[in-house]
Amino acid sequence: MFRCRRECWGCHSSVNMISDLLQFHVLVPWLLGMLFGVFVGATPGLTATMAVALIVPVSFYMPDPNTGLAMIIGVSFTAIFAGDIPATYLRIPGTPASAAATLDGHELAKQGRGGFALLIDLFCSSIGGLIGVGLLIFIAPQLACFALRFSNFEYFWLAIFGLSMSAVVSAGNTLRGLIAAGLGMLLATVGLDVVSGAQRFTFGNAELMGGLGFIPVMIGLFGVSEVIRSVLSRSSSAESALIGASGKDSIGSAFKAIWKNKIVVAKSSLSGTVIGALPGAGADIAAWAAYGMEQRSSKNREAFGKGEIAGVVAPTSANNAAVAGAWIPALVFGIPGDAVTAIVLGAFKMYEIKPGPLIFQQNPEQIHSIFVIALVTQILLIPCGYAGLKTFGWILRLPRSVVMVAVLVFSVVGAYSLRNSLFDVYLMAGFGLVGFYLESQKTPLAPLILGLILGPMVEENLRTGLIKTEGDLMPFFTRPICAVLVLLLLAAFFAPKALEWIRKSKEAGS
Repeated sequence: MFRCRRECWGCHSSVNMISDLLQFHVLVPWLLGMLFGVFVGATPGLTATMAVALIVPVSFYMPDPNTGLAMIIGVSFTAIFAGDIPATYLRIPGTPASAAATLDGHELAKQGRGGFALLIDLFCSSIGGLIGVGLLIFIAPQLACFALRFSNFEYFWLAIFGLSMSAVVSAGNTLRGLIAAGLGMLLATVGLDVVSGAQRFTFGNAELMGGLGFIPVMIGLFGVSEVIRSVLSRSSSAESALIGASGKDSIGSAFKAIWKNKIVVAKSSLSGTVIGALPGAGADIAAWAAYGMEQRSSKNREAFGKGEIAGVVAPTSANNAAVAGAWIPALVFGIPGDAVTAIVLGAFKMYEIKPGPLIFQQNPEQIHSIFVIALVTQILLIPCGYAGLKTFGWILRLPRSVVMVAVLVFSVVGAYSLRNSLFDVYLMAGFGLVGFYLESQKTPLAPLILGLILGPMVEENLRTGLIKTEGDLMPFFTRPICAVLVLLLLAAFFAPKALEWIRKSKEAGS
């Protein structure tokens, strides 16, 4: 185990790496990307996933791969934080991960302490991110050593487990999540057969031989679908009544409040990292779990939902830690922890980076760069986030129609620029309609995204395993790690129903 960590960290000095990253040609695009993340995250309806999907095409034009990775990683963290801004002032979550911030954060804003709540959000997001990245650095190499024992059989069940978790934790019922995951896997079969090389579902179109373009699909699902929804609803979220924007609470008072709740920060950051590492869970689940855990364990339960500081600290510490936690399965197993890392894994393919346990031995310099970028991002989050707090009022006063036009322009340019192909623009538009329809039917998009990413992994490992065993399925169930993954999969589906049945039985008995 020590050898794995040494290979990961022993190639370059961290100080030299940081100095390279802080060069002008890297730092400027990095900061601009983070500010773009603040803009998207703070605009209600525009998600962190959409922000990453829109920034990925831009990152490909950076001369240094580390610059592109810095932009992508920076956007993901800042967008998650910035979603708390409209959640606090307007009670409209900027991103799904910010929904928990509408409770106590908005109540503080109604009391004239919105700026105070957002300063706590900003610093707790940075602290939570640092804790999450720290755990990523120490846990990921050790997991990679363990993952070297995995073969096609284990990777098959790991991919199935990731898909299933995304369906289990999806908003709405599990069945719709499973349908979305199945649709994603079906879409992943378009192109050339992973084993025989035969064409599948291409309908004679050469553009489809390489499969559905991942980035146009992502931009369509999250960017264009939101534009369609906005046009059809004709509603405006650009309310400018910034309640609670007084500046009577200083940075010092925010630090005092955080220090008073330091145990809450530590617990929420740890739980957020663990939940974020579960494939399909994501920052929104982590935020709600941290809020609920703190409310249940607090001596002032009745204060939650009425402006309780711990109710602000817990979710915002957890959601940025969850972003870091989602990188653990992404780097170690090549399985995205959430929709954002699903897009990042697609970008990795463009950069010819192959996540998995061997990357820690074969490409330690790249892993080192990702770790250092993630750490420095948590520091840069503070000035970028503070700038976002100051400019938020101006952004909200823009008509929503202007914002949607900008999103549509970014979407078209981003889809076209990857291959200079109009087909990708049409693909983006088509999946915009698909995304709009699915969300109108309360069908979550996260399982579809994971299905699209993990579909080839499921198919390739299943078919390769069957070739090895000459069609015998038993090794998929009898190997020890496979058996554990199968049991975890069954527990994830049936344990909640069993616990609910036990609870009802006890209530009936009493």
